[in-house]
Amino acid sequence: MRAKLTFAVTLMVSLTLCIVVLSMSGVMLLGLFDEKVDNNKIFELVGPAFQTIVGGFIGLLAGVKLSHEEEKKC
Repeated sequence: MRAKLTFAVTLMVSLTLCIVVLSMSGVMLLGLFDEKVDNNKIFELVGPAFQTIVGGFIGLLAGVKLSHEEEKKC
Protein backbone atom coordinates (compact mmCIF):
# COMPACT_ATOMS: atom_id res chain seq x y z
CA MET A 1 0.00 0.00 0.00
CA ARG A 2 2.72 2.45 0.98
CA ALA A 3 4.83 1.51 -2.04
CA LYS A 4 1.90 2.34 -4.34
CA LEU A 5 1.45 5.69 -2.64
CA THR A 6 5.16 6.47 -2.96
CA PHE A 7 5.06 5.51 -6.62
CA ALA A 8 2.00 7.69 -7.25
CA VAL A 9 3.54 10.70 -5.51
CA THR A 10 6.85 10.26 -7.34
CA LEU A 11 5.05 9.94 -10.66
CA MET A 12 2.93 13.06 -10.06
CA VAL A 13 5.93 15.10 -8.95
CA SER A 14 7.99 13.96 -11.93
CA LEU A 15 5.22 14.75 -14.41
CA THR A 16 4.60 18.14 -12.83
CA LEU A 17 8.30 18.94 -12.93
CA CYS A 18 8.46 17.99 -16.61
CA ILE A 19 5.45 20.16 -17.46
CA VAL A 20 6.81 23.14 -15.53
CA VAL A 21 10.29 22.88 -17.01
CA LEU A 22 8.95 22.52 -20.57
CA SER A 23 6.52 25.43 -20.18
CA MET A 24 9.17 27.71 -18.64
CA SER A 25 11.61 26.80 -21.40
CA GLY A 26 8.97 27.52 -24.04
CA VAL A 27 8.13 30.89 -22.53
CA MET A 28 11.79 31.77 -22.31
CA LEU A 29 12.31 30.86 -25.97
CA LEU A 30 9.30 32.95 -27.00
CA GLY A 31 10.67 35.87 -25.03
CA LEU A 32 14.13 35.51 -26.53
CA PHE A 33 12.81 35.86 -30.07
CA ASP A 34 10.41 38.71 -29.31
CA GLU A 35 11.88 42.04 -30.36
CA LYS A 36 9.98 44.00 -27.68
CA VAL A 37 11.61 42.13 -24.79
CA ASP A 38 15.14 42.75 -23.53
CA ASN A 39 16.96 39.41 -23.36
CA ASN A 40 18.86 40.32 -20.18
CA LYS A 41 15.58 40.85 -18.32
CA ILE A 42 14.35 37.39 -19.26
CA PHE A 43 17.29 35.68 -17.58
CA GLU A 44 16.96 37.92 -14.51
CA LEU A 45 13.31 36.93 -14.08
CA VAL A 46 13.30 33.29 -15.13
CA GLY A 47 16.61 32.16 -13.64
CA PRO A 48 15.74 32.33 -9.92
CA ALA A 49 12.22 30.98 -10.48
CA PHE A 50 13.59 28.08 -12.50
CA GLN A 51 16.17 27.21 -9.84
CA THR A 52 13.59 27.41 -7.06
CA ILE A 53 11.10 25.14 -8.80
CA VAL A 54 13.65 22.54 -9.85
CA GLY A 55 15.36 22.57 -6.44
CA GLY A 56 12.06 22.15 -4.61
CA PHE A 57 10.97 19.22 -6.73
CA ILE A 58 14.35 17.51 -6.50
CA GLY A 59 14.27 17.94 -2.72
CA LEU A 60 10.79 16.45 -2.57
CA LEU A 61 11.80 13.46 -4.68
CA ALA A 62 14.92 12.91 -2.60
CA GLY A 63 12.89 13.06 0.61
CA VAL A 64 10.39 10.51 -0.70
CA LYS A 65 13.19 8.19 -1.77
CA LEU A 66 15.06 8.49 1.53
CA SER A 67 11.97 7.88 3.62
CA HIS A 68 11.13 4.83 1.51
CA GLU A 69 14.63 3.35 1.87
CA GLU A 70 14.64 3.79 5.66
CA GLU A 71 11.48 1.75 5.88
CA LYS A 72 13.05 -1.22 4.07
CA LYS A 73 16.01 -1.41 6.48
CA CYS A 74 13.84 -1.74 9.56
